[in-house]
Order: sequence, then C-alpha cells, then structure tokens
Amino acid sequence: MASPRSTAHIVVVNDDTDFLSLMTDLLTDIGGYEVKVCREGNRAYQFVKQQGPDLVILDIRIDGQEAGWTILECLTLDPVTRPIPLIVCSAAIRELHEHQEYLSKYGVDVLPKPFDLDHLLEKVAAALARGRR
Repeated sequence: MASPRSTAHIVVVNDDTDFLSLMTDLLTDIGGYEVKVCREGNRAYQFVKQQGPDLVILDIRIDGQEAGWTILECLTLDPVTRPIPLIVCSAAIRELHEHQEYLSKYGVDVLPKPFDLDHLLEKVAAALARGRR
C-alpha cells in the first residue's frame, strides 16, 4: 500500500476533554493523522482559519449550547474555509435530522455518537478523499 504524500491535518472541535483525548489517540495512533483540538466554541472558527486543516470534526453541543451550528455556518459560508471537509460528530440525533437539508447542501458528513472505531476511520478517510479532489 502506498503511503500518503503527507500526514493529513485534522481539527477536532469539542468541549469534552475525555472525548478529545479519545479522538486524538484514535486519529493519531491508529489513523496516523496529525490532530489539533479546539475546546472553545467562540474560538473555533478563527482556529480553523488559522490552522487550515484537511478536515474538521465538529460537535454541535459546545458549552451546553448548540454553538456548533453557528460554527458550521461560518465555515460553510466563508470562501476560505468552505472547501475544508466537515464531519459533524454529535449525539444530538434529532437536531441532526432537523438540519439534514443544510448538511446535505454543503456536503457535511454526519457521525452520530456513539460510534465504533471502524466507522470513524471510514468517515475520516472518505472526507479526506473528497477534500483532495
């Protein structure tokens, strides 16, 4: 199997420290990706712009609010960040269904919590492949 040109750079936006540790371990140790995390919803959009990642994995519920929708809107409307593939990773299943049309319009993938490792890695690989076209 050919190795990729360079290590993909992933930003994970979530305020749950345990979840961030788990995601970082899974994505770096098993997936071989470079991972940066952002815990503050109000900083997430600028953080993504500064980092210029290959992929963003975003939670919807941050600091007890659904700040992820605002972050998602900023990222999909900004011409600089719009091309970056996004995966919304959330346990808020009803909200995901309610926003399905918006998510589909911008090609945002969804990973409902809880998820298994293989499903996570499949979604990440598919999103990165879409982003490299």
